[in-house]
Amino acid sequence: MKDRMNDVIISGNNVDLTAGLREHVLAKMERLFSHESSIIRIRVELTYDETRAVAEQHVVRVLMEIKGNDIVITEASEDMYKSVDVIVDKLDRKLRRRARLGRVKRKQTHEVDIPAELPKVAVNE
Repeated sequence: MKDRMNDVIISGNNVDLTAGLREHVLAKMERLFSHESSIIRIRVELTYDETRAVAEQHVVRVLMEIKGNDIVITEASEDMYKSVDVIVDKLDRKLRRRARLGRVKRKQTHEVDIPAELPKVAVNE
């Protein structure tokens, strides 16, 4: 399997992207790549917003480009590392749910109703 860490784009808004924070985000995102092979790219935006309440100042927003509809999730908490951990758990649950629903829909067959009257075919024996 190729190294997928080049497919993670990390940006910071009012946040110093330290090596420790960058490594923490990459380590957590590695878990998502191991579950789902159809991920194209993950964009992670880390923001510090002073205008919010103290318990919601560290905001992490993730845009996951994936085959099908993209997934966008935002999480805010009092610690940036905690926000990253919670958002990865949310993304993991969303990916597992998406995979499970794909299997369920594929297995459910239904009768097709054709609105036109079709002529009967005579069988010669």
